Amino acid sequence: MKISRKALAVVTLALTAVISSNVVLASDTFIQKKSPYGVSETLDRLEAVLKKKGITIFARVDHAAGARKVGQQMTDTQLLIFGNPKMGTPLMNEQRLMGLDLPMKVLAWKGAGNQTWIAYTSPDELKDRHQLKNERIINKMKKALNGMTNKAIE
Repeated sequence: MKISRKALAVVTLALTAVISSNVVLASDTFIQKKSPYGVSETLDRLEAVLKKKGITIFARVDHAAGARKVGQQMTDTQLLIFGNPKMGTPLMNEQRLMGLDLPMKVLAWKGAGNQTWIAYTSPDELKDRHQLKNERIINKMKKALNGMTNKAIE
């Protein structure tokens, strides 16, 4: 079966759109994803997923509210801070400075075009930054963060 160049280009464009519809930036430093929900609802959904998994919620920071308190403006921007000592403790025991990056954080904000985004630091970045050797926990962390954030924005 022969496929025309035009048909191949359309299929390629469609596949690219599907693949990139949720994850826009997956760099070595940050993972960013689009959310179809508002900032508060996105983090509410993530918080529910985390609680269901038994993960501790430490705090929620409303950066936009802080900006308003000092007479400045910022689009809706919130940070959820959470952690799992079963995963974090071995990493901190390996490299105490890991405590600067733990507990984990997910930032949600309203961007251009009223689009809500979420982002978190890539576990691979944390591994490189702190020269961690515990691949097993880093891989678990990658899988968990990806799965939980995807669940929150589905």
